Amino acid sequence: MSTTSPATLVASDLDRTLIYSAASLDLSMPDAEAPRLLCVEVYGHKPLSYMTETAAALLTEVATTTVFVPTTTRTREQYRRIHLPGPAPRYAICANGGHILVDGVSDRDWQKRVEARIAEECAPLTEIRAHLATTADPAWLLKERVAEDLFAYLVVERSLLPEEWVKELAAWAGPRGWTVSLQGRKIYAVPAPLTKSAAMHEVARRIGATRTLAAGDSLLDADLLLAADLGWRPGHGELADEGWRAPHVVALEERGGAAGEEILRRFLAASAA
Repeated sequence: MSTTSPATLVASDLDRTLIYSAASLDLSMPDAEAPRLLCVEVYGHKPLSYMTETAAALLTEVATTTVFVPTTTRTREQYRRIHLPGPAPRYAICANGGHILVDGVSDRDWQKRVEARIAEECAPLTEIRAHLATTADPAWLLKERVAEDLFAYLVVERSLLPEEWVKELAAWAGPRGWTVSLQGRKIYAVPAPLTKSAAMHEVARRIGATRTLAAGDSLLDADLLLAADLGWRPGHGELADEGWRAPHVVALEERGGAAGEEILRRFLAASAA
């Protein structure tokens, strides 16, 4: 598609929105009625992420009829492990908006803009990491990681994690220009200017998109959903748990892999309208 053609841009989160681990697929039906699955990610020589075959066919249609932009908090390396069905997306958004990939290569101009804004508006990553190191309890902390030198996250034993700790971290990080999000076993500390929505707007500008559609399940997707013309969130995840809603965002009832299918059906219906 030429950069001057009117287009519908579909910006969708991946994990627990379009692709699912075995545990998050939520296959609650009798085993004999479970859908056939397509593995879309292998890690450590083992299958890690899946879509139903129905979702795979729907995504192929979405990627053929719209400008489909995978939009993820994953690093570039983590994103490249995923092999989605359908034509390879020309654009992808990684590191929560820190990188826009164009034909698989990070756009350096965008990268510099993001880095400059973070440096101007936020406390340095070293300060955030130092605070995490001194306040996290080894009793529930499993790993501490840095993603793309842009943000930090902890992998925790969720059952032992005190809720108050996450709230205290968010209260401490906010005045320093950072946001905190708890997703499954991961606690993210992300600079406030590092957003999926900013990257989506940039891709939309480049392709001349006339309409934007989005989907996501976590608090890190809230800005993306708010920035799109229409959005959908599944019946599971951080947003659903908090009862998060917006006038133009549909709160679906479906959970797990069934939600992935329904989101893709809604993308197709909306792009054809």
